[in-house]
Amino acid sequence: MNLRSLRERELILSIRKEFSARKRGLVLGIGDDAAVIRGPKASCLLTTDLLIEDVHFITSLHPPHYLGRKSLNVNLSDIAAMGGRPRFALLGLALRKGLDKAWVRGFFGGLKAAAEEAGVVLIGGDISAAKRIVVSITVIGEAGTFIRRSGARPGDLIFVSGHLGDAAAGLRLLRSGGRLGQDRRADQLLRAFLDPAPQIDLGLALSRLKAANAMIDTSDGLSVDLLHLCEESGTGAEIDLDKLPLSPAIRRFEKKPERLALHGGEDYQLLFAVSPGLENRIIGLIKPFRLRQIGRMTRGKGVQVVNERGEKRPLAVKGYEHSL
Repeated sequence: MNLRSLRERELILSIRKEFSARKRGLVLGIGDDAAVIRGPKASCLLTTDLLIEDVHFITSLHPPHYLGRKSLNVNLSDIAAMGGRPRFALLGLALRKGLDKAWVRGFFGGLKAAAEEAGVVLIGGDISAAKRIVVSITVIGEAGTFIRRSGARPGDLIFVSGHLGDAAAGLRLLRSGGRLGQDRRADQLLRAFLDPAPQIDLGLALSRLKAANAMIDTSDGLSVDLLHLCEESGTGAEIDLDKLPLSPAIRRFEKKPERLALHGGEDYQLLFAVSPGLENRIIGLIKPFRLRQIGRMTRGKGVQVVNERGEKRPLAVKGYEHSL
């Protein structure tokens, strides 16, 4: 395989195949939001993520305080997507020589604030020098009943929390010169990108209520993440365009907000499947977490979108995916 044309998903599938051996104590390995190992009283969840300067963030656009928060919160979102509670974190950090001390203080201030909000303790890690800033955080969590990507069934109803597309719209505003504090609606979009909030309480509630058959967080975009659910569950899916949860802010700044809602990514909301007839289990969650039913799982493969006239077309996968 040509490394230059290798896609992130292809590489993960290759690694998953090569390292597929089972080990005593391993419940769930490569392929989900977090790995799961058997603990004495609950399942132990482990996840890690990388943020690389000029790949995942631009230093001049991303204030260090918010980068520190986001570095942890994107990992906490993976734990939330498994229905778990985060407990501990490890930090790997590479810094450019000559980096301003104020930047470092701001980064750690944001990291500490996010950790305290989530009840997470930083227990170790490593720091080194590099030509670019690299942040790698590993989070350890736990779950009594964890939720996989692979449990959805045809006929299940598809729900998502919050708004979709706001983070991508916020990034557009940043690149065009937008900054926090200039406009209330713009701030909503900017904060969605700079300071995403992991949906830990929602994930825990869905686990406790045994309401979600499968779940994932919307880190790469609805078109990509829903396809992951479909592939892991062996189903297809249909999305109703007129049910996409679009905020007033994105409608104000974007002429075609549906495109960003489908493909934008980095919203870190929870996308999950519920058996028909069990919606009553999540009635109490709809308002506080702004849940919206946006479609249904189907037989077959792939994802289709349905317009207001009932016309269907395949949904192209255009969310974020690394080219290596």
